Amino acid sequence: MSTEETAGGARGGRTSAAGSALEKSLRILEAVAAPGGPHRLADVTAAAAVPKSSTFRILASLIEQGFVRSEGDSRYGVGPRLRGLSAMVSGGEPASIEGVLRELQQSTGQTVHLALHSGETITYIRKLEGTQPFRTASRTGMRMPLHTTAIGKSILAHLPAGEVAELIAATGLPGRTPNTLTTPEALRTELAAVRERGFALDDEENEPTIRCIGAAILGPTGRPVGGVSVTTVTFLVSRKEIEAYAPALHAATHALAPML
Repeated sequence: MSTEETAGGARGGRTSAAGSALEKSLRILEAVAAPGGPHRLADVTAAAAVPKSSTFRILASLIEQGFVRSEGDSRYGVGPRLRGLSAMVSGGEPASIEGVLRELQQSTGQTVHLALHSGETITYIRKLEGTQPFRTASRTGMRMPLHTTAIGKSILAHLPAGEVAELIAATGLPGRTPNTLTTPEALRTELAAVRERGFALDDEENEPTIRCIGAAILGPTGRPVGGVSVTTVTFLVSRKEIEAYAPALHAATHALAPML
Protein backbone atom coordinates (compact mmCIF):
# COMPACT_ATOMS: atom_id res chain seq x y z
CA MET A 1 0.00 0.00 0.00
CA SER A 2 1.37 3.42 -0.95
CA THR A 3 1.96 6.28 1.42
CA GLU A 4 -0.86 8.22 -0.27
CA GLU A 5 -3.26 5.30 0.18
CA THR A 6 -2.28 4.97 3.83
CA ALA A 7 -2.79 8.67 4.44
CA GLY A 8 -6.04 8.53 2.50
CA GLY A 9 -7.35 5.67 4.61
CA ALA A 10 -6.71 7.71 7.75
CA ARG A 11 -8.88 10.49 6.32
CA GLY A 12 -11.92 8.51 5.35
CA GLY A 13 -10.83 6.48 2.33
CA ARG A 14 -9.22 9.03 0.04
CA THR A 15 -7.12 6.93 -2.30
CA SER A 16 -6.38 9.16 -5.27
CA ALA A 17 -5.63 12.71 -6.33
CA ALA A 18 -9.08 12.84 -7.95
CA GLY A 19 -10.68 11.79 -4.69
CA SER A 20 -8.72 14.45 -2.86
CA ALA A 21 -9.92 17.11 -5.32
CA LEU A 22 -13.51 15.94 -4.95
CA GLU A 23 -13.31 16.03 -1.16
CA LYS A 24 -11.92 19.56 -1.26
CA SER A 25 -14.69 20.70 -3.60
CA LEU A 26 -17.38 19.19 -1.38
CA ARG A 27 -15.92 20.78 1.76
CA ILE A 28 -15.81 24.13 -0.01
CA LEU A 29 -19.45 23.76 -1.08
CA GLU A 30 -20.41 22.98 2.52
CA ALA A 31 -18.54 26.07 3.72
CA VAL A 32 -20.22 28.31 1.14
CA ALA A 33 -23.67 26.90 2.00
CA ALA A 34 -23.23 27.38 5.75
CA PRO A 35 -25.63 29.84 7.45
CA GLY A 36 -24.68 33.50 7.53
CA GLY A 37 -23.51 33.78 3.93
CA PRO A 38 -22.24 35.13 1.68
CA HIS A 39 -18.90 34.14 3.18
CA ARG A 40 -15.47 35.68 2.79
CA LEU A 41 -12.77 33.75 0.98
CA ALA A 42 -10.73 33.55 4.19
CA ASP A 43 -13.69 32.05 6.08
CA VAL A 44 -14.39 29.49 3.33
CA THR A 45 -10.72 28.53 3.31
CA ALA A 46 -10.65 28.04 7.08
CA ALA A 47 -13.94 26.15 7.27
CA ALA A 48 -13.04 23.82 4.41
CA ALA A 49 -9.45 23.32 5.61
CA VAL A 50 -8.20 23.82 2.06
CA PRO A 51 -5.23 26.04 1.09
CA LYS A 52 -6.25 29.50 -0.08
CA SER A 53 -4.87 29.08 -3.60
CA SER A 54 -6.74 25.79 -4.07
CA THR A 55 -9.92 27.24 -2.60
CA PHE A 56 -9.81 30.18 -5.00
CA ARG A 57 -9.25 27.89 -8.00
CA ILE A 58 -12.04 25.51 -7.02
CA LEU A 59 -14.43 28.39 -6.33
CA ALA A 60 -13.75 29.80 -9.81
CA SER A 61 -14.73 26.44 -11.33
CA LEU A 62 -17.84 26.16 -9.15
CA ILE A 63 -18.91 29.67 -10.17
CA GLU A 64 -18.59 28.80 -13.85
CA GLN A 65 -20.74 25.72 -13.31
CA GLY A 66 -23.40 27.65 -11.38
CA PHE A 67 -22.97 25.94 -8.00
CA VAL A 68 -21.49 29.06 -6.35
CA ARG A 69 -21.92 32.74 -7.11
CA SER A 70 -19.50 35.59 -6.51
CA GLU A 71 -20.95 38.39 -4.41
CA GLY A 72 -18.01 40.73 -4.95
CA ASP A 73 -15.53 41.88 -2.29
CA SER A 74 -14.18 38.29 -2.11
CA ARG A 75 -17.47 36.90 -0.81
CA TYR A 76 -19.22 33.79 -2.08
CA GLY A 77 -22.78 32.52 -1.86
CA VAL A 78 -24.92 29.61 -3.01
CA GLY A 79 -25.43 29.41 -6.78
CA PRO A 80 -28.57 28.42 -8.74
CA ARG A 81 -27.53 24.83 -9.48
CA LEU A 82 -26.88 24.13 -5.80
CA ARG A 83 -30.24 25.67 -4.92
CA GLY A 84 -31.87 23.46 -7.54
CA LEU A 85 -30.30 20.35 -6.03
CA SER A 86 -31.50 21.44 -2.60
CA ALA A 87 -35.04 21.87 -3.92
CA MET A 88 -35.05 18.40 -5.46
CA VAL A 89 -33.81 16.77 -2.26
CA SER A 90 -36.29 18.64 -0.07
CA GLY A 91 -39.23 17.91 -2.35
CA GLY A 92 -39.56 21.50 -3.52
CA GLU A 93 -40.02 22.68 -7.09
CA PRO A 94 -36.76 21.85 -8.93
CA ALA A 95 -37.73 23.54 -12.18
CA SER A 96 -38.47 27.03 -10.89
CA ILE A 97 -35.60 28.58 -12.86
CA GLU A 98 -36.50 26.46 -15.84
CA GLY A 99 -40.12 27.54 -15.50
CA VAL A 100 -39.28 31.24 -15.66
CA LEU A 101 -37.11 30.72 -18.71
CA ARG A 102 -39.74 28.54 -20.37
CA GLU A 103 -42.37 31.23 -19.87
CA LEU A 104 -40.09 33.80 -21.51
CA GLN A 105 -39.34 31.42 -24.38
CA GLN A 106 -43.03 30.70 -24.96
CA SER A 107 -44.07 34.34 -24.79
CA THR A 108 -41.48 35.40 -27.37
CA GLY A 109 -41.06 32.25 -29.45
CA GLN A 110 -37.31 32.92 -29.45
CA THR A 111 -34.22 31.26 -28.01
CA VAL A 112 -33.53 32.18 -24.38
CA HIS A 113 -30.19 32.12 -22.55
CA LEU A 114 -29.33 32.36 -18.86
CA ALA A 115 -25.71 33.19 -18.07
CA LEU A 116 -23.64 33.86 -14.97
CA HIS A 117 -20.92 36.47 -14.66
CA SER A 118 -17.39 35.26 -14.00
CA GLY A 119 -14.49 37.71 -14.27
CA GLU A 120 -14.06 38.89 -17.85
CA THR A 121 -16.69 36.53 -19.29
CA ILE A 122 -20.18 35.16 -18.95
CA THR A 123 -20.95 31.44 -18.90
CA TYR A 124 -24.20 30.11 -20.32
CA ILE A 125 -25.85 27.77 -17.81
CA ARG A 126 -29.23 27.38 -19.53
CA LYS A 127 -30.37 27.53 -23.15
CA LEU A 128 -33.92 27.01 -24.39
CA GLU A 129 -34.30 26.82 -28.15
CA GLY A 130 -37.01 28.95 -29.73
CA THR A 131 -39.76 27.85 -32.08
CA GLN A 132 -38.20 29.60 -35.06
CA PRO A 133 -36.56 27.47 -37.80
CA PHE A 134 -32.97 28.34 -36.86
CA ARG A 135 -30.37 27.29 -34.31
CA THR A 136 -27.58 29.37 -32.79
CA ALA A 137 -24.05 28.14 -32.13
CA SER A 138 -24.25 28.85 -28.39
CA ARG A 139 -24.38 25.99 -25.91
CA THR A 140 -24.55 25.44 -22.17
CA GLY A 141 -21.12 25.83 -20.60
CA MET A 142 -19.87 28.19 -23.32
CA ARG A 143 -17.96 31.25 -22.11
CA MET A 144 -18.40 34.52 -23.99
CA PRO A 145 -16.91 38.04 -23.77
CA LEU A 146 -18.79 40.72 -21.88
CA HIS A 147 -18.41 43.50 -24.43
CA THR A 148 -19.82 41.58 -27.42
CA THR A 149 -22.99 40.10 -25.90
CA ALA A 150 -26.29 41.59 -24.75
CA ILE A 151 -26.05 39.86 -21.37
CA GLY A 152 -22.43 40.94 -21.00
CA LYS A 153 -23.10 44.58 -21.78
CA SER A 154 -26.06 44.64 -19.40
CA ILE A 155 -23.72 43.35 -16.68
CA LEU A 156 -21.01 45.89 -17.53
CA ALA A 157 -23.57 48.68 -17.31
CA HIS A 158 -24.11 47.83 -13.62
CA LEU A 159 -20.44 47.54 -12.66
CA PRO A 160 -18.38 50.41 -11.19
CA ALA A 161 -16.51 52.49 -13.76
CA GLY A 162 -13.19 51.37 -12.32
CA GLU A 163 -13.97 47.71 -12.91
CA VAL A 164 -15.06 48.44 -16.47
CA ALA A 165 -11.78 50.27 -17.08
CA GLU A 166 -9.82 47.30 -15.72
CA LEU A 167 -11.70 44.93 -18.01
CA ILE A 168 -11.05 47.14 -21.03
CA ALA A 169 -7.34 47.22 -20.20
CA ALA A 170 -7.20 43.47 -19.62
CA THR A 171 -9.08 42.33 -22.72
CA GLY A 172 -8.35 45.05 -25.26
CA LEU A 173 -11.95 44.70 -26.53
CA PRO A 174 -11.18 42.32 -29.42
CA GLY A 175 -13.62 42.33 -32.32
CA ARG A 176 -15.67 39.29 -33.24
CA THR A 177 -17.62 40.91 -36.10
CA PRO A 178 -17.45 44.26 -37.93
CA ASN A 179 -20.15 45.51 -35.53
CA THR A 180 -18.27 44.77 -32.29
CA LEU A 181 -17.59 47.81 -30.11
CA THR A 182 -13.80 47.79 -29.94
CA THR A 183 -12.93 51.20 -28.47
CA PRO A 184 -13.36 52.32 -24.85
CA GLU A 185 -15.26 55.42 -25.98
CA ALA A 186 -17.80 53.46 -28.02
CA LEU A 187 -18.33 50.92 -25.25
CA ARG A 188 -18.80 53.54 -22.53
CA THR A 189 -21.32 55.42 -24.71
CA GLU A 190 -23.22 52.17 -25.24
CA LEU A 191 -23.21 51.32 -21.53
CA ALA A 192 -24.71 54.72 -20.73
CA ALA A 193 -27.50 53.97 -23.22
CA VAL A 194 -28.02 50.54 -21.61
CA ARG A 195 -28.46 52.13 -18.19
CA GLU A 196 -30.94 54.64 -19.60
CA ARG A 197 -33.20 52.15 -21.42
CA GLY A 198 -32.76 49.26 -18.99
CA PHE A 199 -31.59 46.61 -21.45
CA ALA A 200 -28.71 45.88 -23.82
CA LEU A 201 -28.70 44.92 -27.47
CA ASP A 202 -26.29 42.75 -29.41
CA ASP A 203 -26.84 43.77 -33.03
CA GLU A 204 -24.57 41.30 -34.86
CA GLU A 205 -21.74 42.26 -32.50
CA ASN A 206 -20.92 38.72 -31.41
CA GLU A 207 -22.09 36.64 -34.36
CA PRO A 208 -23.24 37.60 -37.88
CA THR A 209 -27.04 37.60 -38.45
CA ILE A 210 -27.71 37.21 -34.70
CA ARG A 211 -29.58 39.89 -32.77
CA CYS A 212 -30.17 39.70 -29.00
CA ILE A 213 -31.74 41.69 -26.20
CA GLY A 214 -30.43 41.14 -22.68
CA ALA A 215 -30.88 42.37 -19.13
CA ALA A 216 -28.86 41.84 -15.96
CA ILE A 217 -29.93 39.87 -12.91
CA LEU A 218 -28.96 41.78 -9.78
CA GLY A 219 -27.96 40.18 -6.49
CA PRO A 220 -29.02 41.37 -3.02
CA THR A 221 -26.32 44.06 -2.99
CA GLY A 222 -27.29 45.38 -6.41
CA ARG A 223 -24.27 43.80 -8.07
CA PRO A 224 -24.99 41.86 -11.29
CA VAL A 225 -24.65 38.10 -10.91
CA GLY A 226 -25.71 37.19 -14.44
CA GLY A 227 -28.33 37.93 -17.03
CA VAL A 228 -30.96 36.67 -19.45
CA SER A 229 -31.21 37.23 -23.19
CA VAL A 230 -33.66 36.63 -25.99
CA THR A 231 -31.90 35.67 -29.22
CA THR A 232 -33.21 36.12 -32.76
CA VAL A 233 -31.93 36.38 -36.32
CA THR A 234 -31.76 39.70 -38.11
CA PHE A 235 -33.62 38.51 -41.20
CA LEU A 236 -36.70 37.50 -39.17
CA VAL A 237 -36.86 40.01 -36.30
CA SER A 238 -36.12 43.72 -36.61
CA ARG A 239 -34.45 45.82 -33.94
CA LYS A 240 -37.78 47.49 -33.14
CA GLU A 241 -39.48 44.11 -32.80
CA ILE A 242 -36.85 42.69 -30.47
CA GLU A 243 -37.03 45.76 -28.23
CA ALA A 244 -40.70 44.91 -27.69
CA TYR A 245 -39.52 41.85 -25.71
CA ALA A 246 -38.11 44.12 -22.97
CA PRO A 247 -41.10 43.91 -20.56
CA ALA A 248 -41.13 40.09 -20.66
CA LEU A 249 -37.35 40.05 -20.28
CA HIS A 250 -37.47 42.30 -17.20
CA ALA A 251 -40.19 40.15 -15.65
CA ALA A 252 -37.91 37.13 -16.07
CA THR A 253 -34.84 38.80 -14.54
CA HIS A 254 -36.84 40.03 -11.56
CA ALA A 255 -38.32 36.56 -11.02
CA LEU A 256 -34.90 34.90 -11.25
CA ALA A 257 -33.06 37.29 -8.94
CA PRO A 258 -34.14 35.57 -5.66
CA MET A 259 -33.23 32.16 -7.11
CA LEU A 260 -29.65 33.10 -7.95
